[in-house]
Amino acid sequence: MAAAAASSARPSSAVPASVSPVSERRHVVAVIGNPNTGKTTLFNALTGLTQHTGNYPGVTVESAVGEFTVEGTHFLAVDLPGTYSLAPRAPDEMIAVKVLLGLGEGVQAPDVVLCVLDATNLDRNLYLLTQVLEIGRPVVVALTMSDLAHKLGIIIDIAELEKRLGVSVVPVQANKRIGLPALRQALNKAARAPHHFRSLIGFPTAFTHEVDTLAQSFPQTNGHSPLPRFLIERLLIDAGGSIEAELTQQWGAGIRAQTEAARARLAEAGVPVPQVEVDSRYHWITQLVETTIRQPLTTAQTWTDRIDQVVTHKVWGLAVFLVTMAITFQTIFSWAVPVMDGIDALFKAVGTRVGDLLSEGPLRSLVVDGLIGGVGAVIVFVPQIAILFGLIALLEDSGYMARAAFLMDRVMASFGLSGRSFIPLLSSFACAVPGIMSTRSIDNRRDRIATILIAPLMSCSARLPVYVLLISAFIPARTVWGIVGLQGLTLFAMYLIGLTLAPPIAFVLKRTILHGEPVPFLLELPPFKVPAWRVVLFRMYDRSWAFLRRAGTIILATTVLVWALSYYPNQNRVTEEFQARRATASAEERAHLDSEEAGARLRESFLGQAGRLIEPIVQPLGWDWKIGMATLASFPAREVIIAALGTIYNLGSDQKEGSVELRGAMQAERWPDGRPVYTPVVALSLMVFFALCCQCGATLATIKRETGSWGYAVFTFTYMTGLAYLGALAVYQIGSRLV
Repeated sequence: MAAAAASSARPSSAVPASVSPVSERRHVVAVIGNPNTGKTTLFNALTGLTQHTGNYPGVTVESAVGEFTVEGTHFLAVDLPGTYSLAPRAPDEMIAVKVLLGLGEGVQAPDVVLCVLDATNLDRNLYLLTQVLEIGRPVVVALTMSDLAHKLGIIIDIAELEKRLGVSVVPVQANKRIGLPALRQALNKAARAPHHFRSLIGFPTAFTHEVDTLAQSFPQTNGHSPLPRFLIERLLIDAGGSIEAELTQQWGAGIRAQTEAARARLAEAGVPVPQVEVDSRYHWITQLVETTIRQPLTTAQTWTDRIDQVVTHKVWGLAVFLVTMAITFQTIFSWAVPVMDGIDALFKAVGTRVGDLLSEGPLRSLVVDGLIGGVGAVIVFVPQIAILFGLIALLEDSGYMARAAFLMDRVMASFGLSGRSFIPLLSSFACAVPGIMSTRSIDNRRDRIATILIAPLMSCSARLPVYVLLISAFIPARTVWGIVGLQGLTLFAMYLIGLTLAPPIAFVLKRTILHGEPVPFLLELPPFKVPAWRVVLFRMYDRSWAFLRRAGTIILATTVLVWALSYYPNQNRVTEEFQARRATASAEERAHLDSEEAGARLRESFLGQAGRLIEPIVQPLGWDWKIGMATLASFPAREVIIAALGTIYNLGSDQKEGSVELRGAMQAERWPDGRPVYTPVVALSLMVFFALCCQCGATLATIKRETGSWGYAVFTFTYMTGLAYLGALAVYQIGSRLV
């Protein structure tokens, strides 16, 4: 029978008769490799359209999971995080070890491990492979970048490499789908064939003896079953690592004492750890490379090298970076706006049409304002998310993203983050939702969490309408020193507030709740290449759908909740009063009465009652209860404050930041003693509050999704609300005494 391989994207009814029916047994393939080896591109090519993002059984961190079939055998592929070795320093880095060993409740050990190696950097990539082989699972090696290796004059003896490693080695070009059938066949064969473990690395006798001693003593501790030999070796080598911490928690402090004593004996014998592992592995790797790889004596300068002379230069590299980021930021902001406006107009039109079909009452309000308006509030974010992740995929797949992180690392490291944090923070100026989602490119979990927690401080596009309304209405249109416009300077200051406060907050976070040992920022500069459009388009689709499926449901629920608070209790007195007034009003007066009734209902609602309840709290900020109520209404989405103010001042909820009527109503608003409610200082107080407060249900839902915990979302909301209140308080109290 001819060999055949089929993607499981094909319906089962379309499987050729020559291929046996798909077996019920599903083999698990764990895909592992160094960063920038083409691992994700290969994973995408193997699994096609079957992949999705989710949690692998038994672990809590998200990874890509996909399916494919080979001659009727069903495979589930799991894309593990990119890593340089199996020596975890943080809890999240334990995922690869746990999955490969099948440790933990519900974790299924893989039937075969697909280790991805870069043919142009075999000596470095082989370090991880030697560790993977010692786990004792069947292994297949995928050799990527083989075309580039050929251009560089690197010749690899595949047959000899397979013989020395004892596993199948398959050259592939995933972006061109070359070598995939052979790779699928190799995986199928490895998953079915019996596996005989053999150790390739010759560790010193003293080290092997200590491992044997620990292996004999550990099973008697607390009645536990024997540990895998690989874990005992890692426990001995990685002092203070995640494996030691986890096993100490499970087995007690005795395991640490025994391990420390073994390390001391090794040091006395002249075999210190962890150096013994590095020396032993690279000694074997050097011998392997000498017998299987021929490299040119001198390496010609590649076009990647020539580009790097510019893009990593201290001056020219920074200029290229700034231009690239300006284009990225402007693209996210400008390209998405027409589509977002179209989505907004579409849902308003649908709401109007549906509203005409329903009679006035709670059902009509729920459907139009709660459900249709809520769905529109969710979908309106999709253009920004799709464009952002498309651009990130282009930058990553081309190889430029690593250069950008390299350039920004020194700046970001001064307050405890790495260069990878810059892109998410920059993206958050357009919208914090896609900015937070893009932190997935940050390998270190503490850096990623810290970046997520400060990303909402960047003034996103949703804050801009609030700034425009208040600046145009209450900040004088004059120049400072005859050069800079005061209104433009105020707008710049609002954007500068979050950017200025984020670094010290990150600094504090990294030394308190996210405290830990500093992790070296290891960064490899991959060769430049033409991005694979299939990968780019899939990333746009996958991230957009993930947002709609996960964060979108929470946003919709929040929107409906705010609708309920602003609609109920339905005051019969208000209804009767306005029905009586309509009976004697003209047609023109009736149109105004609709907006006035909406304002009266809002003031009598639970939200309006809450606004009056918190008036003593917001008065020190210079606000009245109406501003407080509008601010409460805007917590699910900042831009809602404009519609809320329009409703409060009886102008209707369709007001925009450029509304002359709304500006006039706000300027005419007075305290009972005749003083104007809104002054330049009050406007500044309100803008500072909006600049610092996390008034965005979408952002909080995304934080929960990306961190896996509501705790971080609640912490972000709490610290930013407190910071916003103190900032607004300082602005009003100090400003009102200066003017």
